[in-house]
Amino acid sequence: MSAQRWASLLLLSLGYCLALLYGQLSIPVVVTLGLLIMAGICVRHFQHRAVRLFGHALFIALAAGLASHWLPGFLSARAIAGVRLSPEAAPYSMYLNLDKPLIGFWIAFACPWVFIAFSLRRCLGVTSIALPVTAAACLSTALLLGLIGWSPKWPEQTGIWTLNNLLLVALTEELLFRGYLQGSLKRWLAPLPYHDALAIVVASLLFGLSHLGAGWTWAFLAGIAGVGYGAAYRLGGLPAAVLTHFGLNLLHFSLFTYPMFDR
Repeated sequence: MSAQRWASLLLLSLGYCLALLYGQLSIPVVVTLGLLIMAGICVRHFQHRAVRLFGHALFIALAAGLASHWLPGFLSARAIAGVRLSPEAAPYSMYLNLDKPLIGFWIAFACPWVFIAFSLRRCLGVTSIALPVTAAACLSTALLLGLIGWSPKWPEQTGIWTLNNLLLVALTEELLFRGYLQGSLKRWLAPLPYHDALAIVVASLLFGLSHLGAGWTWAFLAGIAGVGYGAAYRLGGLPAAVLTHFGLNLLHFSLFTYPMFDR
């Protein structure tokens, strides 16, 4: 396996161990794991197109259920419970989810093509541009929309928030939206002109729609962020996308109202 795959699996494992320390699993999880294994076998070990498509369709259905926390058996623990991280902020709660990381594990094992090979120097160089540009676009838009304000802080919950956001949020979401979805779209749209740009835009729209539960403004901001993450993935690979995603979230958390003004 490539160094990126090993690193991703290691980080996902660390995050999963962290979540397991706080949460727990119950018997229905076995069904989900069995279906994920079936989807992986269909994708990795069959050449027949219909079988492979079935495997991908099954995975997408399971991924939707895992990301939305609809599937039974995952008893994720609440690590932060209704805390106001700054006086003007809405109460914030955070769960260490045991279901969502399975999406990342499946992609890392079943879809090695999501790991684009770039040098460390290039990954860091792309991140050094993508992160400030994406952060400026998203945070300035959020300020203009009146969702957040300037609020520098380093609360006692920073440690657990950082581990959760890097290992269980940014890494998993980038494997799904950039590696799996954007990578798949790039391959399918290859005969078309500007297929790279089209793949980034479509994956960003899907990323925005996945945040629609928080309201249209957050879906809009997530769509903008998705373009930045997509460009980082295209030019610097998965590490650049994950660092850009996590870096933006950390800037929001530490320097601005988090998650938003209390209204």
